[in-house]
Amino acid sequence: MAISLKFMRSNITKLSPLQLELLRVYSFNPTEEELHEVKKILGKFFARRLTRSVGEAIKKKGIQESDLEAWLNEENQ
Repeated sequence: MAISLKFMRSNITKLSPLQLELLRVYSFNPTEEELHEVKKILGKFFARRLTRSVGEAIKKKGIQESDLEAWLNEENQ
């Protein structure tokens, strides 16, 4: 059963700029070591982004250090 090209084109989702960039990286046939390094870089980037977002939310909500400590020490974690 053949799928028409028209049908396939209508169901293709655009790739994000990040996905396109990662495809470019893979086109260079990186070594396992290079892929590991890329994963570390991406992990650090997203960790910083999350940390910044949490910090902004804490400021916006007026959460204090004592609130965070109390939540960490609750029995039903």
